[in-house]
Amino acid sequence: MSAFDEETDFSAIVRADLKEEDAQDNSLRPQFLSDFLGQESVKKNLFTFIQAAKLREEPLDHLLLIGPPGLGKTTLAQITAHELGVDFKVTSAPALDKPKDLAGILSTITPRTVFFIDEIHRLKPAIEEMLYIAMEDYELDWIIGQGAAARTVRIPIPPFTLVGATTKAGSVSSPLRSRFGFIPRFEFYTQTELASIIRRSAGILDVKIDDEAAMLLAKCCRGTPRVANRVLRRMRDFAQVEGQNNITVQIVEKGLERLEIDSLGLEKYDREILLSVIKNYGGGPVGAETLAISIGEAQDTLEDYYEPYLIQCGLIQRTPRGRMVTQKAYEHLGLEMKNETGGQGSLF
Repeated sequence: MSAFDEETDFSAIVRADLKEEDAQDNSLRPQFLSDFLGQESVKKNLFTFIQAAKLREEPLDHLLLIGPPGLGKTTLAQITAHELGVDFKVTSAPALDKPKDLAGILSTITPRTVFFIDEIHRLKPAIEEMLYIAMEDYELDWIIGQGAAARTVRIPIPPFTLVGATTKAGSVSSPLRSRFGFIPRFEFYTQTELASIIRRSAGILDVKIDDEAAMLLAKCCRGTPRVANRVLRRMRDFAQVEGQNNITVQIVEKGLERLEIDSLGLEKYDREILLSVIKNYGGGPVGAETLAISIGEAQDTLEDYYEPYLIQCGLIQRTPRGRMVTQKAYEHLGLEMKNETGGQGSLF
């Protein structure tokens, strides 16, 4: 049976918010800034700050990395620790349930350790307040005893660098944000940058890929390296099962068709969102909650993952009255649009 004839659900193939924490995924992560492709402005500044910190033999200033999922925030945090030659501790805000969880990590770090907290905007207030003192004074506030006999003691900890990552910059509290010395914002990658990443990853995976195939693949990866690497692995599967020793344009075209990914990088759910607004709500406006129910997705997933890329592509727009599809969406789906009172679009 051909690999292109198998029935498998690939609906999440372009979900950048879904991580693949396996050894193969980690092997694709660069270890040095020189190997990290894209985000040139961020890299240039960070290189300078790292070199200055090494010359002074001091911990690097705290970093807050802002950007959509899958753009390399975790990877850059790991590279920072590697370039500094220090330990790397990693956790996520939801995993820090109580202040003692944070205290347990910080009390065991070595000097100048890079401590990475993913989804830092989700820290609980009590943990965030403890973190303030740790970031500024390198001390932990700890309460000993209970009731009237309770007292607070400050426990010194080694100087360290906190690296926070967030996809929701507006949800990071002002007091926490003000304690970071460098706050770079990650941008989506260009097609050329993604093609370079794909070629690099292909070399690590020991698979050949034509330049034209790499560019075609890059065009459909939503500007996100995580998606590019994930789709590349699927193309490798298709090529090997078909008996090919390299990934060609033909393999990519058939593979993308099999994965239901179109030329803009839209997958099944993206198109269902657009079609739902067009067919069920006359092109909009429609509220986010109603739209999420109509496609069977959580509202947070709709707003945090699907909508940003659809808006970036100019296929949907947010208005005070709700979501509306654009003429470009009609054209991409091969539908015709007619204007009605209020400027709403509908199927012709």
